[in-house]
Parts: sequence; structure tokens; C-alpha cells
Amino acid sequence: MTAPAASQSARDSGYTAKHLSVLEGLEAVRKRPGMYIGSTDSKGLTHLAYEILDNAVDEALAGHCNRVELTLHPDGSIQVDDDGRGIPVDVEPKSGLTGVELVMTKLHAGGKFGGGGYKTSGGLHGVGASVVNALSQRLDVVVRRGGRIHAMSFSRGVPGTFAGDGPDAAFSPRDGLSVAGKAPKTQTGTTIRWWADTPLFSKGSAVDVDELKARLRQTAFLVPGLTLALLDRRAQELVEETFVFVGGTVDFVEHLAPDRPVCDPVHLSGEGTYKETVPVLDDKGHMTTQTVERHCEVDVALRWGTGYDTVVQSFCNVVATPHGGTHQNGFERALLKAVNEALVATRVHKAKDEPVVKDDVLEGLTAVVTVKVPEPQYLGQTKDELGTPGVSKIVADVVGKQLRASFLDNRKTKAAAKQVLEKVAAAAKTRQAARASKDAARRKTALETSTLPAKLADCRSTDVSRTELWLVEGDSALGTGKLARNSEFQALLPLRGKILNVQKASPSEMLGNAECASIIQVVGAGTGRTFDLDQMRYGKIVITTDADVDGAHIRCLLITLFAKYMKPVIDSGRLFAAVPPLHRVEVVNADRPIYTYSDRELQQVLKKLEQQGKRVKGQIQRYKGLGEMNPDQLAETTMHPATRTLRRIQPGDAQAAEGALELLMGNDVGPRRDFIISSASRVNRELLDT
Repeated sequence: MTAPAASQSARDSGYTAKHLSVLEGLEAVRKRPGMYIGSTDSKGLTHLAYEILDNAVDEALAGHCNRVELTLHPDGSIQVDDDGRGIPVDVEPKSGLTGVELVMTKLHAGGKFGGGGYKTSGGLHGVGASVVNALSQRLDVVVRRGGRIHAMSFSRGVPGTFAGDGPDAAFSPRDGLSVAGKAPKTQTGTTIRWWADTPLFSKGSAVDVDELKARLRQTAFLVPGLTLALLDRRAQELVEETFVFVGGTVDFVEHLAPDRPVCDPVHLSGEGTYKETVPVLDDKGHMTTQTVERHCEVDVALRWGTGYDTVVQSFCNVVATPHGGTHQNGFERALLKAVNEALVATRVHKAKDEPVVKDDVLEGLTAVVTVKVPEPQYLGQTKDELGTPGVSKIVADVVGKQLRASFLDNRKTKAAAKQVLEKVAAAAKTRQAARASKDAARRKTALETSTLPAKLADCRSTDVSRTELWLVEGDSALGTGKLARNSEFQALLPLRGKILNVQKASPSEMLGNAECASIIQVVGAGTGRTFDLDQMRYGKIVITTDADVDGAHIRCLLITLFAKYMKPVIDSGRLFAAVPPLHRVEVVNADRPIYTYSDRELQQVLKKLEQQGKRVKGQIQRYKGLGEMNPDQLAETTMHPATRTLRRIQPGDAQAAEGALELLMGNDVGPRRDFIISSASRVNRELLDT
């Protein structure tokens, strides 16, 4: 009898049942560690510490732990101590294993599956401790419970005993938990120390200490009153950092905020219930579905600041969810709805006005969104995104109801609320104006009319990698510049006088200023959060001002405009300041004049000419404005790419730059006056052009 074609093909390929593998227990973890800890680099190595740390924090959430210590040892091991109840040491009836061995060697085992051990917990799948054990050369557990000290060790997930210290000591497999001594009955807790199995991780991987500190700090904010300490024993002297906060999410928001506040932090909290259908084991061991009622606690803090950056961090059961999820979606939906309703109710917006969008509301917002949920659903073991559907509506209800009350009903917060609403409304106007500006600033075809400013002397090229926009001071500089430029790739935009100081003005005032609006329109990439670097019409923007006090002031005002509303231009290194010469020196019997760019350079040139026996023809010309130059002189010294000097405006330290702008250009005049008075002695009065 002839075998079917498919069976014949299978035999010919040599693929049979003997090629199938079954990975049992911790073998699967060691074979595919990335499935359980996200990656096998430094991030994965640090994640091991998170798993053990989260177990200790769960004890604090349950009200049984006050202090957690994480220690970095010189031999590369990491240790986590807590003063919680301690891992159970009695025997679990079904497996016949002690609680310690069960938690450390069996996947999906623990007290977080609705058995009453924890009401809410960061741990969920029951694999955290066992995964750390599987990926460690050695792991030691010490449990203080019931007046005794219990100890157990593991080598790559196998229980046993080590003949000495460290992972390289001789190991003998052995089951069971040993009693290592006595302890006061009031002294309870767990100590876990592990040495990661480095061959399983990428070469050069190391625990990220900064990330550990950030995790401890963030947890201290989210569990008020819990003390978390990081002890670094790797150097000769112990380095200890301790984190403990009592203000909760409100303190956390103040810590995260990158800018000055528009309002005080708003604290929103509440709770609700939702129903969820889950599979459960019945008394006979059969899996059945059952609808259960879940309880969800919501704690949210938020505040708006003067900046444009948005910082929203969300957490479920103290574990960060960097990719958001249902709780963050509910928060953002309710936030947008509440703000739109408040804008109309307070008449900041008219009913016919276009509603604000999410980006308008999020501009300058710092928020922390936390929920506590029993048995939450995550997308993956690393818990980056919450997937529990019922949480979204509860968060939305709490945020929407309480935020509307804060905006409309609370007399104490009404004034601050109006400032927030005006900020959001201004963000919407800026976005709408930027959108209109971007549409208008696109290159027009020959069949279309241009809506760019009439005073713009545009260039012919549309190749952004070559084109340059020169911002020049006044019509006189424009006239000379037109004759000096290369019209193929150099465009000129003249500015009349000093533009608005945007550090002191509101966004709507900035957009109402003709010079600022012209610059934004010509650049063509929008402003603030909507700024799109790829939409810029020019590859370089060059600020060209006269070499006097007014010119320096105008340059500062222009840099302030770009720093506040078009910061990516500076960050990408596309903003420059032209460096025109200050003096023109003609030498007798010389073919070309000499240009100098500072008084010091002029003195050096004159001294050198004197040493060479050369004489200066006529008077030395001092340029006070670009309009005083002939076109060929301006081209040679300032505009021609081969002979010019451009000074790139660097972003530098963002925080220091923001502080300097606020000091020199902001609303508060007092500090600026004090700065001028205290610095007056450093000014050489002979150099002042008065």
C-alpha cells in the first residue's frame, strides 16, 4: 500500500516527534530569559532586582512592612531585605514543598492569585522570584518568622547547600528548608541575595544603579511612609541613600515637574467597582468561568506649568506602566472632557469656538496616575501596559467629577483654575495659528499666489540642505544685503526695530506681534509642541544685527523667541549669529583691506603693521551698522560661505539656559536690576558706544 504524499514528504525531511522538545519548570526561563525579563542586557539584569524589590513592596502595600533595603555587594551580588511577614515556611499540601521552595522553584506559584495573601500587589503572574532564581548562579534566602531563622540556597534554580561563600563554592543538591537559628518573635522579614548567571546575559551587561535609585525614589513617593534604602558597598566606604516621603503623589508631581507652576498640584482620589469574568478552579480541580466584582482605588495628582513639555507617569499597584494602558486612557479622556466643559462654563471659550484637543490640555502638564487593582491584566510579564478594561471608566469618573468641581465649584482654586484654562486656550490658539502658518508657508507653485510676507526677499532654491534665511536689522541692511547675497540660496527677512520680549509675553501676545508672526510664518514649521523640524523652509537661520548695544539686544530677543517657541531649531544646530567685522583697515600699497572683529584684534593688527613698517591709509573705518558697508564688503566679510564666520547658537545646559533667560528677559525685574548693579564694575566704560 502506498503512503500518502504528505506522510512521504515528512519522512523524507527527517522531521519526526523525536525532534520536539518539552521544557519543564525553570528550564524554559533559562532557555528564553527574554520572555520573562524583557531582554538579556543591562535592562534585563536590572529587572531581576525589580522583581524581588516588588515582592518586598507588596508586603508594605499589605501593611506589614516599613523598611526595604537594597544592597550592592563588591562581589557583584545584590541583596534585598525587608521587615515584612516573611515567606511562609510551612508545607503546602498539594506540592509537599515548603512555601520558600515553592515560591522559588515553581512558575506561577505564590500568594497573589486571589488566595487572600494580598489584596493588591505589584506581583501578578507568580514568576518573579522563581525567574530570578533560575537566572542566578546562586541565590540565598533567609526568612525570619515564628521566632526562627530559616535558610535555603539554590544553584541555577536547584535547591541545595554551598560549602562556602559565593557562587563558585562547591554545591550539593538537597531538598528542604533548614533552621539556621533563633530570632525574636517580633523580628520578621525576608532577605534574598543572588548572583546573576552572567553567561546568560550580553557581554558587558551591568546593573543600572541610576535606574535602581529612580525606582526606589518613585516607590517611596507611591507608598507614603515606606522607607527604601540603597546601600552601595562596592567601594571602600559605604554609600547609602534613603528615600521616604509622606506627601504621596502630590510630592511626586512636584518632583517630576520640569517648569515653574501655573497652579498648585490638584489631588484627585476615589474608588469604584467593576465586574470581570475570570477563570477559577473549582473544588474538583476543573477550570470554570465566573463573574467577580473587583474594587479599584484611584489616586491622581496633576499640575500645569509654564513650559510645553508633558510628563505623565502611570502606575498600577506601585509598578510603573510606561506604555500607559486603560487607566491612563481613562485619565486623558476625562481630563479633556472636563477642561472643555470648564472652558465654556467660565466663558474663556465661547460655545461656537473649536474645542481644545488633547495636546492643548497636555501642554505643560505634569501628572501621576495610580490605581490599585486586585489581579490586574497586563500586556506581558514586564507589566509595561495595563489591560484591565473596567479600570478605564472608574478613573474617568473620579477624574472628571473631581476636576470639574475643582475648576468650577471650589472658590479657593477658581483663580488658579482660570489661569490654567487661559493657558490651555492659548495653547489651542497657538496650535491653530501654527497650523494656518504652516499651510500658508508651504512652497507655492507658479499657478498659486504666495501668502508669505511681502518684505521677504526669498531665494530661488527649494533644497533645504542649502537654503539660508538671514534675519537682518532694518531696511538699510536689507538693501545692502540684497546686493551682497547669493539669491540662489540666501533669503532675507528685514525686522523693524526690536521684536517683542516673548519671555514676558503670553503666546497670544507673541502671535499678535507682527515681527514674531512674520518669522514664524517664514520659517514655516509651527511653534511649541506642534513645531515640526522637517517642515522648515530653510536649512540655516542666521541672525544678522548691527555691532552695537541695540544690535546685541535684538539678537538676544531673537534667540529668546527661538528658545521658547522653536527650540528644535537650536537643538538641531540650525540657528546661527553672523559675525560682521567692526573695523576696516586700508594699508598703503596693499591690494586688499584688513578686517578686524574686535578692538583687541585691531590693536594686534596695528602693532603688527607697525613692526613691518607698513602705514595705514586714511582713517580706520568703524562699522556701526551693516548698512554702512558696500555690498561687496558685506558679501566678502559676512555672507559668502567661503569667507564668512558664523557663530552657532548652542543649546548647552537647558536648565541653566532657562534660568538665564528668566533672569535677563523675564517678568521679575528685581533680580535683573540687582544683576546689573552687581556687574557694573566689570564693564569697561571706555568701550561703550554712547
